[in-house]
Amino acid sequence: MIINRGRRNINRLLLGSSGAFGLNLASSQQFPSKPLKIIIPFATGGPTDTMTRLLATKLGDELKQKVVPENRPGAGGNIGADFVAKSQPDGYTLLMGTNGNLAANINLFEKLPYNPSRDFDPIGMFTFQPNLLAVNPEVPAKNVRELIDWLRANPGKTYASGGLGTSTHFAGELFRSMTRVQIQHVPYKGDGQSVPDVISGVVPVLFCSVLAGMKWMSSGRLRVIGVTSAARVPVIADVSPIADQGLPGFDLTSWYAVATAAGTPKDIIRTLNTALVRSINHPEVKTTIEGMGGILSPGTPEQLKDHIEAEIPRWAKLIKESGIKL
Repeated sequence: MIINRGRRNINRLLLGSSGAFGLNLASSQQFPSKPLKIIIPFATGGPTDTMTRLLATKLGDELKQKVVPENRPGAGGNIGADFVAKSQPDGYTLLMGTNGNLAANINLFEKLPYNPSRDFDPIGMFTFQPNLLAVNPEVPAKNVRELIDWLRANPGKTYASGGLGTSTHFAGELFRSMTRVQIQHVPYKGDGQSVPDVISGVVPVLFCSVLAGMKWMSSGRLRVIGVTSAARVPVIADVSPIADQGLPGFDLTSWYAVATAAGTPKDIIRTLNTALVRSINHPEVKTTIEGMGGILSPGTPEQLKDHIEAEIPRWAKLIKESGIKL
């Protein structure tokens, strides 16, 4: 009697498991059956916000469901990343990840609430984005070498970035480390706040996105003197890399990629990757991102996973050598 009852219980469990599996499989096959959202881990108005909103529109077209952008800024992109890491692994909550929250911050913050290697399923790379070094026009420097000389003659000056743990913060600290100038970091909540303060003279030096800097170059309200990538950026080809202006080896390019919570079914990841690649190859996306100085880089989830695993130790080395602290 007891044995028969035990068998019945086991059969019930097996039937329940297979039923749950069937439901999970069915939900995967009909994905997406409702709107998705993509978390932007930075404030509105900055380059991450601009690029993500454009991509969300095209993703929605490809998936035949609306993809809603949602800003969750703070802690160098960690707040938004943590929200996605703890979301349901069903593919309906996406993250616009960066080299900060997916690679650098685990070595920068004393306690990260998620693990970039374990808590996300990569979907695919989006774009690489160089940054700019710029100054207020009242600063007498016309190039990187002159800026270094001016900073050495005026120790204690400040530089603005888009926030703690951002690529513009890292660029500034790499510059400080390589030049040994005494310059203090002033973090803002995105380029939308840092750029106006440099234009108005509150802070003399700035590291910002190409998009944010280009807006003010032609008017003369901001003097751009270098790009942070090793090569020139086609959209502003007349601006030399910092590496070519007396700091050989200077190369700091940010990157953006899409991920979701770990444990998401493989077929959903494949569906999302297919839609992502098609969205990236859309002419409007290509024109806009390249106009922002970006280099589009569609690829597979496996390629993104390998890239993140390679980037974590690279950023750890940079953080250690430059002495970056929060």
